[in-house]
Formats: sequence, structure tokens, C-alpha cells
Amino acid sequence: MAERGTSPEVDWPAQPDMSLALNHMGTFDWDLDSGRMYLDSTALGVLDLRPDEFSGTPAGLRRRMAPPEEARLDARVAQALKDGRSHYGAYVRIRRRDGSRAWAHIQGHILRNQAGRPYRIIGILRDAAHDPGDPGAGGERAEGRRRMTGVVERTTAILAHARTVHDVTEVLKDPEALGHLGAVSVMLGIVDGGRIHLVAEGRLGTYVPQIEYTRVEAEFPMSEAVRNLQPVFIGSRDEFRTRYPELWKYIEPLTVHSGVYLPLIAQGRAIGALGLLYEREGDFTDEERNVLVALGSGIAQSLQRAILFEQEHDLAEGLQRAMLPRRIPDVPGTRIAVRYRAARAGRQIGGDWYDVIPLGDGRVGVMIGDVQGHDTDAAVIMGQLRIVLRAYAAEGHTPGTAMARASAFLRDLATDRLAACTYAEMDLGTGMLQLVRAGHHDPVVRRGDGSCHLVPVAGGAPLGLPPDGPPSPGTGGTGYPVTSLELHPGDTLVLYTDGLLELPGTKDREDGLRALMDAVCAGPVEVEELADTLCDLVGGQGGRDDMALLLLRRRGTPAPRGGGPLRLRLTPGDPDGPSTARHLIRAAVTAWGAKELTDEIELAADELMTNALVHTDGGGHVSLRMTAEGRVRVEVEDSSSALPHRREAGDWAVSGRGLLLVERLAREWGVEPRGGGKCVWCEFALPEHPPAP
Repeated sequence: MAERGTSPEVDWPAQPDMSLALNHMGTFDWDLDSGRMYLDSTALGVLDLRPDEFSGTPAGLRRRMAPPEEARLDARVAQALKDGRSHYGAYVRIRRRDGSRAWAHIQGHILRNQAGRPYRIIGILRDAAHDPGDPGAGGERAEGRRRMTGVVERTTAILAHARTVHDVTEVLKDPEALGHLGAVSVMLGIVDGGRIHLVAEGRLGTYVPQIEYTRVEAEFPMSEAVRNLQPVFIGSRDEFRTRYPELWKYIEPLTVHSGVYLPLIAQGRAIGALGLLYEREGDFTDEERNVLVALGSGIAQSLQRAILFEQEHDLAEGLQRAMLPRRIPDVPGTRIAVRYRAARAGRQIGGDWYDVIPLGDGRVGVMIGDVQGHDTDAAVIMGQLRIVLRAYAAEGHTPGTAMARASAFLRDLATDRLAACTYAEMDLGTGMLQLVRAGHHDPVVRRGDGSCHLVPVAGGAPLGLPPDGPPSPGTGGTGYPVTSLELHPGDTLVLYTDGLLELPGTKDREDGLRALMDAVCAGPVEVEELADTLCDLVGGQGGRDDMALLLLRRRGTPAPRGGGPLRLRLTPGDPDGPSTARHLIRAAVTAWGAKELTDEIELAADELMTNALVHTDGGGHVSLRMTAEGRVRVEVEDSSSALPHRREAGDWAVSGRGLLLVERLAREWGVEPRGGGKCVWCEFALPEHPPAP
């Protein structure tokens, strides 16, 4: 069980008041940490479940809940948890044992620990058929009015949470929703310019393609309701035939005897119309008309919200996409896939971005990031940051310097926004990556053999924060240390933003990271297919946050891994450090089957380590590994940006021969500037891997 701080505890399970059961109200208790769920006997009765049929987890409710209802309830709970609310409520439809449908109402109270993390939900489950009615009414007429009023209230409550036009139409098309009003067919039309587009029809077999689009000025009851902003009530088949002859030819084959067409009015204008057809004949009473008009008003509000949501979301998403790269360049020796998916959050727009930068000299840069906030400012800042980071990298700045300058740029904008980012440069020839992380998530690497692991990248502060104290050793004064990583042929680097950690059905980011790692490991090898698989994690309608994704795969046939790597810290003043390193280097080289090279490799490594300790401040690191090409590579990193020089030493000089020795002993050697200083390296060809001419 996770730590709950000092939150007040309630015994498991929560003991309800007996008065709840007397009012047909059952209780549930849901432990979010363990996944256990308790239902008392009344709650089991509401769901028509026997005790032995309930598994004691939320999955046990699926026996009585259709998948759309389960998904809608899950979304309601997830939103309440994310928004920090203490309560939520929802009407849901359930399937009884005999196949009939019924309504239930759920109210939950969310318990949180001192840190605000939710850990338990205690609530009430009741049969909505026992909603209070009119105690003074009696007989069949009162029961019918109570039933109609209850259906309208429940439908309006459900529609209040509809976020898209599709959500609205799904409710209206469901025979268990408005079907209790007695209607045999439900139609929803949306005004589109001078036409009415029929977007939903709630009874199979009554769809007529010829009237999917009708003109507002046409002689149809739906058009008349839209023109006059007044409901149209039709009480008989004769009235259908005489008032609307164009519609009658479609009504005549049906068993319809009456109908009502309600204008859906928002802000003084008709945005659509609702049609209900009945088998009963006769005019509608004043009470029925009032209930139906109230229904139309509720549907109009939900429909307007849904239309505005989709328009604003499409506009925001279009703006977001316009600020992302229009095309990803082809980079020799790699396969790159990118994806972006906006969260379904109305007009909110995120600041997620990705980019690929050809740098010349056999190098490529890739980046991914996320600006704080979900509005137009976040998108604008995202576009600016992407451009300046691209410019700094293209100018030849090291990854650490480019990141530091981007952070200073964001501070100069005088905004309160921060940004998280990961930037990596790859040598296309060797597969070596230099990664810099600014408050972002560690990347994931999938190796060619199918194994996956999280890469711990030394991180700096999020972009936009001022430097905090003196720069740490190894950052070259930038505040952003560089981490080196080799991608072998067939390896894939996975960079991602928050949206891939806040997945539907997960409790926290750790849970989301596990799901992401599982999907990366089990996903297809090809990067485009793997990118689609990872996108599917957030669902077709988007997740709780925007998601950007970049996959970089080094092309080639996966080869057996070389040895190592061995990495040791070099600390100034430590007399045992170099000797320990020499001992481990000899042992590693011998284990790799290159015993005859141990003296040369040890001597070269010793010279590079001595240079780092004598000529720089702050020490450094020595690492040893076998490359995929079958070479032993020694690297010594230090925090000085001064490059070493090979010089000729006199006959009696006591120094100056270090790099000359390295050059004579090694197959190749060189220097790589890094954000926190430099790396001096040398490589030795193993006997079984002779160097190419």
C-alpha cells in the first residue's frame, strides 16, 4: 500500500448508515492503491449481481455495464481525479440479468493524502428508478409524467458532459435513452448555412438518404421549426399528409401517427432541430409539451458546447500543427518517425514540439519538448523555442551550449512559462549520441535484440529558469551536462512528452511509464509501425495531455553486442584512482580476448588520464568499451574546453610525449568538444578484426 501521509483513515470497508439501504441506496468503497472494490448488499442488488458474481475489483462491474457506459464512467472518474475534485456523479445504464436495461446513479467522494494524491473513493450507488417523483400525483397519467420527466432529467445530465457532436448523437441514438419517452424514432439535424444536415437517426430502417440534407426554406416540419424558432407538433397521419406532402411519402410506409420537431435554440438562433416520431395518435398535452420543450433546451445547450468545442479544438490543433515542422528530412543511415496528437481539451492548445536538424559533417540533431501551459501563448513560445534551438545547433554550438542559450532566450521573453526539452546529436558514422536534458523525461532505447531500457541522462533545469549557483563540474559552465550513448545498428531511440505517460486507465506517471516500456518492447521493429502502436496507447480521441513522439532508428543489421562498457570517475588527489583504472582496463581487455593488446591499451589510457588530471581542474571520467565494429575504444572526458596539442619533446624533456605515444599505439585517436568540456579518445583494432585498408 502506498504511503498516505496523515490523511484521516476510514475503516475498510466504509460502514454505511442504515437509512441509505432503506432509501434503495447502496454503498461502494474503492481502494485506488490496491484496486480492491467493496459493494454492500444493496449496491449488489442495484446492479442485479449475486455476491459470488462480483470479483471485488472494478472489472467485476463489466458483467452489468456496457462498454460505452464503462468508458464514460471511467472518463468521469479520471477527470475528477485529475482536476483535484473531491466529488463526482454520473448516471449510467446497466444490463439486468434478464436482459432489460435500467438506470443507476453513482456519487463518489474522493479521499486524498496530505500531498493531494487520491488513494480511495467512497460513494453511493442507487437505482435511478427510485428518484423522487410527485407525491401528490396518482394513477397512470402521473406515472407517465414522472417517467418522462425523469428521462429528460437523466438525458440532460448525461448530455451536460458531452464534449463532441458525436457524444451528443450517441446519446440521442440510444433507444434506452430517449426511447422511454415513447418515441419510435429520434432525429437530430444541425443547421449548416442554408441547409439542415441530418446527423443522427435513432431507429434502424427509417433512414432516408434523400432528406439527409434539406433546405431551411423547404416545406418540412424540421425546416419550419428552424425558420420560426417554434416547436411543431403533429397529432395524426392526416396532419402529416396535408401539412407536409413532401415528407408524407417517407412517413406513409411507417407506423408513425404523430410527431414533434423542436428547434434547438442557442443565443437567439437555431443551431439545429430535434425530431421525435410516435406510434400513438392524438395531440400532445400541455404537460407533455412543456417537458419536450425543456428537453430541447437542454439538448441545444449541449449541442452548442459540442459544436464550439470541435471548432475551437480544430482551430487550436491547426495552429499547433502549423508551428511544427512541415516535413521531416531524410537522414542517411537512419529511419525517423514523428507523431503528434492533441488532447481532447476544447480550445486548449499545448506547447509540445519535435524537430530534426541535419547538421552536416555526418551528424544529425533531434529534439523534443513541451512548453508549460495549454493556450495560445504556449504554442507561440513553442514555435520560438524550436526555431532558436534549431538555429543554435545549426551554428555549431555544442548541445549543452545550445540548451543554455535557449534557456536564456526564454528568460529574455519575460514570460512566466518554463519548458522541458531533450536534445540529442548523433554521429551517423559511429552511432554515438550526445544527449542534453532540461527538466524532461529520460529517453527509452530499444536495442536491436528487442531489449529495452530507460537511459538515465544527466539533467539540467527546465528552460527559462536562471542558473542556480555555480555550474556543476562537467557542464562547461552551461549548466547542462552531456551524456554519451551509442546506438548500434538496429537500435531505436524513443523521445516522448507527457501525453505518453498520462495514459487512460493509468493512475500515475510511473504506471504510464511501465505501459510505455511494455509497448516499446513488444511493438513492431519498423519505426513507423512502432510510432503508430505508441500513439494507440492514448486512444483515438487523444489522452489527458498533448503528446509528441520522435523515434530515431540507426539502420543496419543488429550485431552481437561488444563488451563493456566500463566507466570510472577520475578524482584529483586520489592516488589510487589511476591504478585502479589501469587494473580494471587490463582485466576487461583480457576478458574480451585481446590479451596481447593489454600493455598498449593500458599505456594509452594512462597517458590520457594523466593529461586530464594534470592539465585540467575537476577531474573527469575514463570509459572503455568495445564498439559494434570490433574495436576497443578508450574515452577520457574532462571539464576543460581547451583542446590538447601534440608537441615534440626534447631528448631531456620529462613531459610532452603523451599524445605522441597515443598516436603511435592506437589505430585512431581524436578529440570531441562536448557541452561540459571535451572527450579525448583512441581506438584499437582487435586481432580478429583487422582494420580495413
